[in-house]
Amino acid sequence: MRKEFVAVLVLFFSLFPPLSVQGQEEVIKKGEALDLQRCIRIGLARHPAALSAAGTVSVNESRIGQARSGYLPQVGVSSSYSRTDPFSTPAGTIAQQAGNVYDQYGTTISLNQNIYDFGKTAAQVEVQKLNTGSARLDLDAVQKQIVFNVKQAYLNLLKSQKNLEVALEKVQQFNKHLDEAKGFFEVGVKPKFDVTKAEVDLSNARLDLLKAENALRIARSTLNNAMGYPDAPEYDTRRADFVPQPYGIIFEEALQKAYQDRPDLKSLATKRQAQEKTIELAKKNYYPNVTGTAGYGWGGQDFPWDQGWNVGATLNVPIFSGLSTKYQVDEARATLEVIKANEKTLRQDIYLELQQAYSNLREATDRITTTELAVRQAAENMELANGRYAAGVGSAIEITDALVAYSNAQTAQAAAIYDHKIAQASIEKSIGLP
Repeated sequence: MRKEFVAVLVLFFSLFPPLSVQGQEEVIKKGEALDLQRCIRIGLARHPAALSAAGTVSVNESRIGQARSGYLPQVGVSSSYSRTDPFSTPAGTIAQQAGNVYDQYGTTISLNQNIYDFGKTAAQVEVQKLNTGSARLDLDAVQKQIVFNVKQAYLNLLKSQKNLEVALEKVQQFNKHLDEAKGFFEVGVKPKFDVTKAEVDLSNARLDLLKAENALRIARSTLNNAMGYPDAPEYDTRRADFVPQPYGIIFEEALQKAYQDRPDLKSLATKRQAQEKTIELAKKNYYPNVTGTAGYGWGGQDFPWDQGWNVGATLNVPIFSGLSTKYQVDEARATLEVIKANEKTLRQDIYLELQQAYSNLREATDRITTTELAVRQAAENMELANGRYAAGVGSAIEITDALVAYSNAQTAQAAAIYDHKIAQASIEKSIGLP
């Protein structure tokens, strides 16, 4: 017996694992190196928005079963007991024989079955099926939004890491320049001004380094939030060299694909169909319905109890319900107009979203070409400035300008590359791609 009980428990927990276990399927280990796909899997498994949308699907699936229950018979059992002590009426007559205290028992089994309701139950089932389909599409839309948020946060984190590297290199360059300026000053080649300016430049570079470190911490927190893992332990990210490629879908094709495949737009279309069915359902309250009834019971004062049964049918005809049905129909029609307006608004938002994404992609592509040239030119200028200063013919201001220009060019190049990838991710999200 004990073995059978344990086997039942094992089967139960294998079919219905505890929620705490389900929520810990994706765990980050301290020091783990995460690539983009791993971050996306974590976000889809842990983010509360995805869990909430999945729960909404389950709620709507349960409502389908509730609606279908109208097809099935309703069976109930009732039992009653009463104890009566007779009393006299105000006229003085005896209601019951004085002192004749008695008990009354009764048990009844009843059955009610919907026979015909002019398709009301069928309409309720259809509405709930459409609502469930809409909830599944909403879940798909939430998941795609999570994927985009993780992509965007991951790329911004990589950009922050690159900016931190540039800031560190900037500090090293200014530190090297300070040592060089001190050496020239000690031998009388350069004035004290060069040393003081190099110290100021180094302090400013260290301030930029502090800002880059803070930006990196914020970017990491943003990624943790996008994954639904705000208390994630320290982890590394896998750097990748992105080679910008032209996007293969033109705007007009992307727009048509978005109108066809966007899950949130398809969800609103499904909601519209459900609301049209809801109007039909509300109108069915004007129609009668036929219900079959049957019962069997036992009752009496003493054992053995008397027995009895009944079978019948009831026709319910709504004649006047205080205009409640009319207002239900009006409400359903008004809700349908709201859904239609929301659908139009979303189509406009998709158009604008795609326009912005393509514009950002075009601008980032142009920036990549410009910043590549700027980095090469700034690097050459920095080498010339360092050489001129080492030869004793350059100035401290020239060194400062060259180092700052090189640092800014590197930062601008990193921004262009990662903005290009974010723009591509935005287009993919806008047209409904995973």
